[in-house]
Amino acid sequence: MSTLHISNLYFAYDGGEDLFSDVSLQIETRWKLGLIGRNGRGKTTFLQLLLGLHEYSGRIDLPVPLEYFPYPVRDESRTTLEIVEEIADFEPWQLERELSLLEVSEDVLERPFETLSGGERTKVLLAALFLNEDRFLLIDEPTNHLDLEARKIVGNYLSKKSGFILVSHDRMLLDRCVDHILSINRSDIELVQGNFSSWRQNQDYREKFEDAENQRLRKDIRRLKDSARQSADWSGSAEKEKYGNGPVDRGFLGRKAGKMMQRAKSTEGRRQKEIEEKTRLFKNTEIEDRLSIDPIEFHSSRLLDWEGVAIQYGEKPLFENLSFSVESGDRIALCGRNGCGKSSLLKRIAGEDVPCLGRCRVPPGLKISYLPQDASFLRGGMREFVEERRIDESLFKAILHKMGFAQSDYETDLSDFSAGQKKKTLLAASLCERAHLYLWDEPLNYIDVISRIQIENLILQNRPTLIFVEHDGSFLDTIATKRIML
Repeated sequence: MSTLHISNLYFAYDGGEDLFSDVSLQIETRWKLGLIGRNGRGKTTFLQLLLGLHEYSGRIDLPVPLEYFPYPVRDESRTTLEIVEEIADFEPWQLERELSLLEVSEDVLERPFETLSGGERTKVLLAALFLNEDRFLLIDEPTNHLDLEARKIVGNYLSKKSGFILVSHDRMLLDRCVDHILSINRSDIELVQGNFSSWRQNQDYREKFEDAENQRLRKDIRRLKDSARQSADWSGSAEKEKYGNGPVDRGFLGRKAGKMMQRAKSTEGRRQKEIEEKTRLFKNTEIEDRLSIDPIEFHSSRLLDWEGVAIQYGEKPLFENLSFSVESGDRIALCGRNGCGKSSLLKRIAGEDVPCLGRCRVPPGLKISYLPQDASFLRGGMREFVEERRIDESLFKAILHKMGFAQSDYETDLSDFSAGQKKKTLLAASLCERAHLYLWDEPLNYIDVISRIQIENLILQNRPTLIFVEHDGSFLDTIATKRIML
């Protein structure tokens, strides 16, 4: 066992605020460490700093070499075996063992790497990296675009391993395979023992405690202001009595009134300082501001009623003879392996030109809000995006702010956003649209765990009618009222 030491780390991109300020950590290389935080907080940058890809101030002491996932593959026309041999030294039986644990057939080794599916690529590269002994692995979001079954396989595989930092937004994956959590918060970095659920439970306790403290402070402030007002009224009336009728000791009354005012001001100053200290404390907690959505009711309780539906490209259908109905308030999850036709079905309902057989008519007047899986097409300024979508700019920006966007992000070209920020942009636009039916294709892909919880709370509270594709098991269990297996 060895220890990775980080001392007094400072880092900021050119012209920006500090991303990391005076960070000191000790990380054991045998740990299974989950790295979490809002989109844009610097999770990938943190891994890049460990790899020495940016200049920084402070010190990082690495006791063992590092390996990074996803491994940058050059010339994907080569066989998969050639690429694995480039990554690691191994005996054939070792590679066979790793592929077996990941439920990957050995025949992929003879195929060109470019012919592998996304899930096969992920599994092969993970297997290759773990063949390297005495290395500490940096694993950056390995389950993006993987279906639910593939995520379980990868999670079970990682649960049997150790010696890695895992960046992931998948709560089930984090619960399954990590024993420590490193959380990049608003103003610091927090390292705790346990999985995501235990970290989340501690966050809930802390937020409830701090909220109770905040309520107590507000009561104290109201009492203080009332007391100060009474003191001011008393000192003012006492000051007037110096000039009233009859003999009075004006000097005594004046001195007493002055002392009372000074005492009130001193008390108020102490209270104000306490408020400021608590305010700084609250800035560090990840309180989930409530998001909003305003769905509209359709004139009929039944929104869709499709019978004998099949989607077919070429000679072989993706699926066939599918019948389903959508009632107001339904939250229907489309489930199945990658490539089974889930996205195609959503596109067809949204009105896109997808080859479809059966009775698949969308009733007149049904307003649909469609969130596509791919967000890479986003370009241009935020104002142009808002005008094109015909949504309320103030509401749109307010939703993004609640999901962690900074003021400076509103002036950034959408093409420069991270994958998570682009997905949040499309999601915020959908939330701004008043619709009878919402169609969301992998709405959580690349989105951080805090925002995922916000979205769950939004749906449970507002109950929009929703058909969605999502591979986050926690989200499925919490949100779906029905599931359609393709």
